[in-house]
Amino acid sequence: MNVTILVPVFLGWLAGALVNYLADVLPARRRLDQPTCPQCGTQIRWADYWLLRNCRACGRHRSWRTWTTYVLGLVATVQIWLFPPRGLGFVLGFILLVYLATVFIIDVEHRLILHPVSVFGALLGLAIGIILHGTASTLIGGAAGFGIMFILYYFGVLFARMMSRRRGETIEEGDALGFGDVNLAGILGLLLGWPLIWIGLLTAILAGGAVSLMLILGMLALKRYRVFTAIPYAPFLILSAVFLLYR
Repeated sequence: MNVTILVPVFLGWLAGALVNYLADVLPARRRLDQPTCPQCGTQIRWADYWLLRNCRACGRHRSWRTWTTYVLGLVATVQIWLFPPRGLGFVLGFILLVYLATVFIIDVEHRLILHPVSVFGALLGLAIGIILHGTASTLIGGAAGFGIMFILYYFGVLFARMMSRRRGETIEEGDALGFGDVNLAGILGLLLGWPLIWIGLLTAILAGGAVSLMLILGMLALKRYRVFTAIPYAPFLILSAVFLLYR
């Protein structure tokens, strides 16, 4: 047995633990802190948290997301260890994987992209982008990603206001697209550079539209359709970037 394979296995498990911790703590506390049980709010002992034990107060089991993140983190880390993405290599690919997975999970569960997370992502994206594409392509890509998504965000705000007046009811202006998605598009623009950000955004928009259509058809079939049902958009942006970067 090649013992070196134990290195990515350990790092993959570590990645799953870190992503789970950040996704558990940051949306609730907005800072790195001791985790709490989402059911009863009791602080979880560090040993219990890292050893994946049930809550001592209410007995709540760890969520399916926790286990899924560990498994996918392990599989993805072993994959990029054996087949490092071109340009990124293993180390940068691993760090970026942890960041993108954290943003993905938090947005799916809370429809939220925190500003400190975006700031960290911008610094990471700038560093990786310059290594991959050079300074000019990185900065233009970041500006293009942010600008294009900002235009879409603004059109979404105008549409929400128009429909609010027509329907006589309040529609949240961020339902169409949140400003966190605008920041994320800028970060991905730094990572992908110019002109690859165009392909990244187009892929995300098409994928998001296709999934939205399927959800609408499913809700209509089940007679549960609600107008302006919001879906998290960051996962489509992230999956598009992963597809382009991890080749």
